Amino acid sequence: MMSVKNVYDGYISSLKAIYSISEAAAITDIVFESIAGMNRSAIVRDSQKELPENILNKLHACLEELLLHKPVQYVLGEAWFLNLKLKVTSAVLIPRPETEELALEVIKYCKDNHVNTVIDIGTGSGCIPIALKKNLPSITVSAIDISGDALKVATENSETHHTEITFTSIDFLEEKTWNELNQFDIIVSNPPYIPIGEKNAMDKNVIAYEPHTALFVANDTALIFYEKIALFGKKHLAGNGKIFLETHKDYTEQVANHFTKNGYHVIVLKDMFGKNRFVTATHSQ
Repeated sequence: MMSVKNVYDGYISSLKAIYSISEAAAITDIVFESIAGMNRSAIVRDSQKELPENILNKLHACLEELLLHKPVQYVLGEAWFLNLKLKVTSAVLIPRPETEELALEVIKYCKDNHVNTVIDIGTGSGCIPIALKKNLPSITVSAIDISGDALKVATENSETHHTEITFTSIDFLEEKTWNELNQFDIIVSNPPYIPIGEKNAMDKNVIAYEPHTALFVANDTALIFYEKIALFGKKHLAGNGKIFLETHKDYTEQVANHFTKNGYHVIVLKDMFGKNRFVTATHSQ
C-alpha cells in the first residue's frame, strides 16, 4: 500500500505531461473525491494514511484513461451541474459552467414571473431541465433531443433526482415534428453551435470523446438551430413567454440580430468571463 500523499503527488506529476499544473491538480482532486472519498482538506489531513489496494487499483485504472486525454467526467461517468451529480457517457456533452449560468438565468426569471411550462431543446444529459425542476418543482418541464442514447442518460438522471420531466425523441430541425409540441412559457436551449471548421483548433479531449452531433454545425449554416428556434417560437412561445439561448461567443450578435429581424425583443447577456454568451428573446409588443 502507498500513502495518500505519494499517490496524490504522483497523480499530479503524471497528468502534468498533458495538462497544466493547475488543471492536473484540479483533475486529481476530482478523482480522489470520487474514488477515495477524500477532498483536498482530507488529503492534507490524512496525507500519511495508506490507501487500500482496491482504491489504488481504481485510481490507477482512471489514470491510464486520463493519460489518453479522456475527460475526467467520462472516466468517472459523472459530472456536476448546479450541485447535482449527473451521469455522463460519450452520448452526451459534459455540462459546462456557462450552461449553469444559462440555467440560473431561467430559474431567476421563473421565480420572478408566472411560469407554468418550459421546454429544453437539445437536452443531452438532461442537466438543464433537471436543474429547473429541482429548483422550480411546480412547473411542467419537457425536453427533447434527436439522440436516443442521450435521452436514456437524461431519463436515468431525471429518475435519480426524482424529477418529473417529459422526454421526447425529436429531430428539431424537421419542422413537421413541432406538431407534437404545445405552447410553452419558456423555451431554453444550448444547441450545437460550433462551425465544423473550428474542429482542428479544439482540445483533443473534446474532439476525441464528446459527441460531434451535439457540438458541431456546418460552416455555411452555423445559425441553423437558432433560426429554427426563432421560427418555432412564433407559434410555440406563449404570448408572455421568453426564450433563453446559449451561443457561440463569436456569433452572439448574429443570433441576436436574427431574432430582432424576426420580431423579437432581444437582450444579450455576458458570461462569467465577460464574453457575449446568452441571448434572451420575447415577442415584441
